Amino acid sequence: MKKRIVIILSTIGLTVVIYSCKKAFLDQPPQGVYDLASLTNKKGIDGMLINAYATLDGIQGQQNGGASNWLWGSIRGGEAYKGTEPSDMSEANPIMRFELTPSNGQMNNKWNGIWDGVGAANQVLSVLPNVKDLTAADAKQIEAEAKFIRAFQLFEGKKAFGNVPFIDEKVKDFKQANFSGAAYVNIWPQIESDLQFAYANLDETKQHKGRVNKWAAAAFLAKAYMFQNKFTEAKALFDAIITNGKNSQGQKYQLTATYQTNFRALTENNTETVFSIQASYGDGANTNGNYDNTLNYPHNGSANDKPGACCGFFQPSQNMVNAFRTSVLGLPLPTTYNDLDVTSDETVTSLQPFTPYAGTLDPRLDWTVGRRGIPYYDWGIHPGRDWIRKVDYGGPYSPKKNTYYKADIGTLAGTVGWGFANNALNYTPMRFADVLLLAAEAEIEVGSLEVARTYINMVRTRAANSPVMNGAATAANYLCNTYAVPFVSKAEAQTAVRFERRLELGMEGHRFFDLVRWGVADVFLNTEYFPKEGTRRVEALGGSNFTKGKHELLPIPEFAVTNSIKDGAPTLKQNPGY
Repeated sequence: MKKRIVIILSTIGLTVVIYSCKKAFLDQPPQGVYDLASLTNKKGIDGMLINAYATLDGIQGQQNGGASNWLWGSIRGGEAYKGTEPSDMSEANPIMRFELTPSNGQMNNKWNGIWDGVGAANQVLSVLPNVKDLTAADAKQIEAEAKFIRAFQLFEGKKAFGNVPFIDEKVKDFKQANFSGAAYVNIWPQIESDLQFAYANLDETKQHKGRVNKWAAAAFLAKAYMFQNKFTEAKALFDAIITNGKNSQGQKYQLTATYQTNFRALTENNTETVFSIQASYGDGANTNGNYDNTLNYPHNGSANDKPGACCGFFQPSQNMVNAFRTSVLGLPLPTTYNDLDVTSDETVTSLQPFTPYAGTLDPRLDWTVGRRGIPYYDWGIHPGRDWIRKVDYGGPYSPKKNTYYKADIGTLAGTVGWGFANNALNYTPMRFADVLLLAAEAEIEVGSLEVARTYINMVRTRAANSPVMNGAATAANYLCNTYAVPFVSKAEAQTAVRFERRLELGMEGHRFFDLVRWGVADVFLNTEYFPKEGTRRVEALGGSNFTKGKHELLPIPEFAVTNSIKDGAPTLKQNPGY
């Protein structure tokens, strides 16, 4: 599923006559590309579709353009700092601080990644009618998969940039406006239409892992409804998915027995996988190995001592770590979690003694964050500062969910190229746990608090059964229980499910977008996050502030606005405040 194809689609005939040279060797077709004639068959169109799938992790060779959203969703959502040191990928600093301008190059990567994916899906849909050796059923599956990919990418566009145009396979002039009169265009109806087509036409089972199926399309359609506060429509879909949904291998959706099963290449594409962006190792293409996260590994030391060889990005925040503290009942502390810090080794070296935090914790902390004194998969005990590049800037913690096991080296992971990490671990933008928690939100909004509590407790029960072990003993003082009594109000239930999403989906790129759709990004960032984190990480976050009505969206890239000029005026209108 990770194959790149360069495609030439010619709409204008061009004849060039060279009188002085007619040698046959001058008439050779370009190498490494396909022309339209070679693609209008079953093999060609399937290759084009694989190419469209490959765009989901961004443009080849670029970070931060794919759907993992570690920079756009997790760091902006307060789950992590940029990490490493100030001068490394310095364009990420203003993103973390909400001081972004339309000329930022990292933002260009995200914009280009989205439209590269839309373009690849549209190429499939444009060529498909000319393919004659497909059955009608096969053609319908290809059309539905391509429309899902287009909708997925435009969904990313809506989340990140908000005011983006809709471009389908019929568009010939790509300078399409994102506004009409004084108002921005709304492309949610087109996103919904593509997802509805995919849901109605895709098969439940697929021959190859990674292909989208009927139920994955339903889940993203329901999530699109949630982003528009269409809770009744979302609930109906979630009911169907939870009752009847299956993964692409035909297995009924259910939570895996343990949390960590979802974050290892050996055990991915499991019963909890709704849709997963496939990665591979050792196939000759280094950028196929979860390239969007290739810099997000512990930095110091050799590749034999820890996962990866570079570069110390994506370090979990203290605020994020503190969120996993639990009460004496084993429940979250949504209003007081940040009153006390989980002890870190920030002020001591790896050679100096350190006593880890003794209070009660949700075990998901230590499957999400690498911290001193706790086993880091099969690499042994996390040593603390020896794995940290610049502790006063990026903090003392390491990312974990995107990394790999020592036992996987050589078969599923390793270092390649100039020494960056190559990892066959997929990025999964939709797990069944996500479905359950979104469904719980929808139930709360339509008044079914008890159903919501059931879904939340399913997630919490699995978490309680997933302690990190240090030999025969638990690695920390874990205490995680379910909500034993009914929620007394809608507000209490909302608080519970929103905090549960933070714990369950931590460091998976969802947090900022959740805060925005709930309308509380300014409250969390300016009240709970920046005041403390700005004093902890003065160089990284001191003085940071989120502006409501502006920073919910990224600016439209400057180059995109400039290149959209038609008849003397840009067809792309900048987002408010930029």
